[in-house]
Amino acid sequence: MKCSRNFWQLAQGEEPGAANLYIYNNVEADGVDFWSGKEIKSETSAQHFREELEKLGDVKQINVYINSKGGDVGEGIGIYSQLKRHKAHKTAYIDGYACSIASVIPMACDEVVISPPATMMIHPAWSFAMGNAEELRKTADDLDKITESTKQAYLLKSGGKISAAKLTELMNAETWLTAKECIKYGFADRLLGEAESEPEEPEKKEPDEEPEPDSDGEPEKPDKEKEDFTEKAMSIIGDFFM
Repeated sequence: MKCSRNFWQLAQGEEPGAANLYIYNNVEADGVDFWSGKEIKSETSAQHFREELEKLGDVKQINVYINSKGGDVGEGIGIYSQLKRHKAHKTAYIDGYACSIASVIPMACDEVVISPPATMMIHPAWSFAMGNAEELRKTADDLDKITESTKQAYLLKSGGKISAAKLTELMNAETWLTAKECIKYGFADRLLGEAESEPEEPEKKEPDEEPEPDSDGEPEKPDKEKEDFTEKAMSIIGDFFM
């Protein structure tokens, strides 16, 4: 007999060609009940997401609604990658919490809309560990690599609004971000209830305004963040969580 973790729903939206995805609890893989030995079929797994997404066919719009404290890194990255690869236009709505790996999933979307009282929490990957000294050191090294991999999702979405160094600082501090901070760092595009903002026109300089020369006599050039982040496959080893 199988149990089911019915924590999210993927269904045809009201508009033709639109689908709604609700991630309203922990992101989890399939498992086995400790006491009964029954298989637990998770409906927040990447595999279940793939199966349900295929049933929808050629959708043009996917709306992702999130209120989750996080969960299994491998499952979350699997969902992220499927969304990133899908040809539909994707819009994520942060309704409450988008914590840990649940904050990575919306980074795959074309637009992220966050409710004013909603929050994101970002931190490094963690895991349970047991073994000898070498095995524990390897687990720590693996966690570092997985954390570095998940950073790429934030950096790709931010479009250069946050540096890798600042992101590392925030993650190491297990930072809770307000809606406005999410927009500041490029993790969200606008607040819920606000119309889509139009592109800002570049500020015009006065005719007599000249750039100040640097020490070599050359005009100072703006320090731009590198935006050459490349989407790459992420290898998940064991049970790591965010």
